Amino acid sequence: MLTPVLDPNASQPLYEQIYRHIRREIEGGALRPGERLPSKRALAAHLKVGVITVENAYEQLLAEGYVYTQAKRGFFVQSQETERPLSPAAPSAPAPPAPAEVSPLPYDFSTNAVDTEHFPFSTWARLMREVLSEEDSALLSSPHPQGVPALRAAIVRYLHDFRGIDVHPDQIVVGAGAEYLTTLLFQLLGRGGGWAVEDPGYRKVQRILSHTGALVCPIPLDREGLRTDALRWSGARVVHVTPSHHFPLGTVMSMPRREALLRWAGEQPDRYIIEDDYDSEFRFDGRPVPALQSLDKNERVIYLNTFAKSLAPSLRIGYMVLPPHLIRRYREEFRLYSSTVPSFEQYTLARFLERGHFERHIRRMRTIYCQRRDALLAAAKGAGLLAWGSFAGMEAGLHLLFRVSSPVPEGALVEAAAEAGVGVSPLSAYSITPPDTPGPVLVLGYGRLDPADMVPAMERLAAAWRPFFSPGSPSGRRTSSSSLP
Repeated sequence: MLTPVLDPNASQPLYEQIYRHIRREIEGGALRPGERLPSKRALAAHLKVGVITVENAYEQLLAEGYVYTQAKRGFFVQSQETERPLSPAAPSAPAPPAPAEVSPLPYDFSTNAVDTEHFPFSTWARLMREVLSEEDSALLSSPHPQGVPALRAAIVRYLHDFRGIDVHPDQIVVGAGAEYLTTLLFQLLGRGGGWAVEDPGYRKVQRILSHTGALVCPIPLDREGLRTDALRWSGARVVHVTPSHHFPLGTVMSMPRREALLRWAGEQPDRYIIEDDYDSEFRFDGRPVPALQSLDKNERVIYLNTFAKSLAPSLRIGYMVLPPHLIRRYREEFRLYSSTVPSFEQYTLARFLERGHFERHIRRMRTIYCQRRDALLAAAKGAGLLAWGSFAGMEAGLHLLFRVSSPVPEGALVEAAAEAGVGVSPLSAYSITPPDTPGPVLVLGYGRLDPADMVPAMERLAAAWRPFFSPGSPSGRRTSSSSLP
């Protein structure tokens, strides 16, 4: 899907911004002759603009000879005088995900769970059979240390189309998950200086860095994202951030804050930003958010992502994009390292990406997760939870925040929920330092739960928490037991 970054405040109308973006893609060779453009409705829905806006852009391209139409089929790229050579395309690989670990609670709103029931097993199995029959000799050879070329080329195309990132396949390093790649980065960048992490944030990153011997510097956030003033005070040399959708607060880093972060990195030659784009595929509202790496002009940003949220955690396939000067160092210092992902899985995944199966799967899962989010919110309203707090973080990701309006201890609410068979997490569990929040905040991940489970789950929460909010009840003390539905 095409993803131009649109500016509603620019002097150019939106249709012209779309038209100019597609024209550049065609002239640069990213859109190839004969390639079909997204339908007007699909692109309009993706960019959150009107269908007429996209139609005007397409009509301008048609008038200038950049595209042509076929009745009832859509718009296609017209051949130009100069074309860029096609990137080599090749096969791919991973095995179907293992069954998810069963939670002891009937309704577990864990943030590390994703839907695996809708994984396209039949498509995956067909691609695996193709790989076995067509890549037989390649499967028995050691894959390239950075990942098989076919998968790296497919990742590059995906990053260009969906994240606005233009890189070369040689800059991609495929590895067995974000944890392994983070450890590699620590070895590559060195232990000197501090390594900054968001606080609150994804605690596993902090623990991995601590185990490797890094000096971890927790950095607070505000409404614009990670505070660059606190980053400067910390003296850190490397910072790990989730700018497109912070976990767990859901903050999207503002453009001024992104520019300030890039300036910080550019002030010294050994400063780097690790951009973790862990769930960028699941944005439900608003226009697509550009990746921080796409704004980097000084080779300071290392882009990191995995297929854990988008496909399944058990696939254990992640990748990072290293700046040109770092990939040269990587090849010099890590040339003896073998690939940690089996070539069979890499070839299968490459074909899955190349043939559009991944894009179709993401569109389907985006709809499914959006329905689950809406079902959770409707069930919470019906159970009366909104009388005690409010939800936040609906725009993206697979979890919500419930901000409680009364000073009830988080731990007491979590414990009461668990006794009622509902698993929720306190925001404080994601903090390194004591959280600076006005009241208790609970985190609810809805990736695995079925929409039909939302009503009984919210009713159980309401029954378990009602004693905390009853008139005359001491704050943080349950005054009575309630029967559960």
